[in-house]
Amino acid sequence: MKKYNQMLAIVLVIMAMIFVGTNLYLSTMKEPKGREHRVEIERAAMEVKENGLTAVNLEKYPTIVRIVAGKVADDKSFYEGEEEDYVIRNIDGVDYRFDYEASSQEYQSQMRQMVNIVLGIVTLLVLAMFGFIKVRVLRPFHQLSELPYELSKGNMTMPLKENKERFFGRFLWGMDLLRERLEAQKVSEYELQKEKKTLILSISHDIKTPLSAIKLYAKALMKNLYQDSEKQVEIAGHINDKADEIENFVSQIIKASNEDFLSLEVENGEFYLAEILEKITTYYTEKLELLQIDFEVESVGNCLLKGDSDRAVEVLQNLFENALKYGDGRKISLSFSEEENYRMITVSNTGCTLSDSEVPHIFDSFWRGSNVGSHGGSGLGLYICRQLMQKMGGEIYAKCTDGKMEVTVLFSRA
Repeated sequence: MKKYNQMLAIVLVIMAMIFVGTNLYLSTMKEPKGREHRVEIERAAMEVKENGLTAVNLEKYPTIVRIVAGKVADDKSFYEGEEEDYVIRNIDGVDYRFDYEASSQEYQSQMRQMVNIVLGIVTLLVLAMFGFIKVRVLRPFHQLSELPYELSKGNMTMPLKENKERFFGRFLWGMDLLRERLEAQKVSEYELQKEKKTLILSISHDIKTPLSAIKLYAKALMKNLYQDSEKQVEIAGHINDKADEIENFVSQIIKASNEDFLSLEVENGEFYLAEILEKITTYYTEKLELLQIDFEVESVGNCLLKGDSDRAVEVLQNLFENALKYGDGRKISLSFSEEENYRMITVSNTGCTLSDSEVPHIFDSFWRGSNVGSHGGSGLGLYICRQLMQKMGGEIYAKCTDGKMEVTVLFSRA
């Protein structure tokens, strides 16, 4: 805001200088030749021609100082007088000299008034523009100035004031929604960590009992405390039972680790196919053109689909980014097909190097194929896509044939 105020002060000073300089300049201006005095001279000349010079009343002509007539053509004093402003008219063979004085005072006043009005309007427009920028642009961003820093420190409790402005209202709403989701995710992570620690402590405590029994039975067998073969078989059965208990605890740990660890919210509804395609093609047409990658989009009719439009765009964006990252950069295609009550959208790229045994695993969490090379990643992109598609009542699958990767998503038709 400080820089903004300085800029506003500079603009106001410049406008004031223009105002003062313009008025000073106008104060030295004279009425341009060829205005009111010309009309009066023509009228006076007509009166001289009709009624003679003596009949002319100069009071009717404020700009005309005097009219002199009857001088011969070689009399230089007639044509070169002290008066700077004069006009020679020949009326019925006689030259008449009309000396006039251009009245500049009224002209200057009118010009000054007009220019000052214009400058005043321009100044008001400039101030209105600065006010608009302050209210509609700077103030919303000023509300956000502390948010990124607070979020980086982990402070998720600083809400943004509701703003219904046309330009930044949705932006501020989105930032506040992001803050709320980060806060909810933070709480969810704490709960998850708490559950994990509770589970580990509980299982650790429970697993000690069968382990202690196994160790006790093992020591007894080592010391030949059970001579009877039937007793030995019984002890072996006990050891087996305790081993089963431990195996059960290990299964619980494995099951807990395989449960969904991502909180993916989906707001199912209805949306048009053209709606999400416009968002995707508009962005990637320009991006692929800059990267000099052929982009082929198959024509398709519009239809109403079930699901979350924002999540659908997220899924398709993920597929395109994977095609850019792991393809050979020659061609990416977007095609469509129908099957029963589903609309299928396929994103394909050239340059697939995955083996047939790897393709079934690309939707597993934290799985990365042999084609990753130096590309970074977490191995969660396609896993998230599958989770989202299933929550929207759809599905996703992939195949790699002849060096071409094709990933298809299925949306239910509304």
